[in-house]
Amino acid sequence: MVNFEQHRPEKVVTALQSSPKIILGVAASDAHVVANHLIAMYLRDHGFEVINLGACTPLSEFMQMWQRHPDASAIIIGSLNGHAAEDLEDLPEFKQNYQVRCPIIVGGNLSVGALKTGVETARLLENGVDAVISNVDELLPYLRTLSNALPFGSSLEEQHAYS
Repeated sequence: MVNFEQHRPEKVVTALQSSPKIILGVAASDAHVVANHLIAMYLRDHGFEVINLGACTPLSEFMQMWQRHPDASAIIIGSLNGHAAEDLEDLPEFKQNYQVRCPIIVGGNLSVGALKTGVETARLLENGVDAVISNVDELLPYLRTLSNALPFGSSLEEQHAYS
C-alpha cells in the first residue's frame, strides 16, 4: 500500500485545507454505490474534497451534512434505480428549512425502464434541483462554473506545484 502523505505531505495537507468541498451521496431508495465511489475518486483527482455519504441517503442526512459544511460548493445526489424524483419530492421544504445556498445536482439514471421522456428531469427541476447532469463528463465543467470552485482548466495540484 502506498502512503501518499509520505511522498508529498505538503501538497496533500495544502490540498485538504483549501479544496472546494462537495457533499456526495446516492438517493434514499438507491443502494447502488459503484458509480458513487467512482465519481468521488474522479472529483478528488480533480482537486475537490468529497464528503461521501454513500448509498440510501435520505434528504435529512444531506441537509445535516450541509449544516456541518455550509462552505460546500455543491450537493450531488446520484441515482441508478430511476426513483430520484420520488426520493426528492420534499426537497423544496428541506432547502428552505436548512437554508441551502449551494446548488443541488442530480445525475444518473433518472427513470425506470428504457424509455427516457425527460419528464423526470422536469420534475426534478420543478422540485428544486438546480442542475441535472446526464453524463459524468458534464459534471466537472459545471462545478468549475461555481463561484467558489476551481477555475476552469486548473487543479489544486497544479496551483500548489507553482506556489
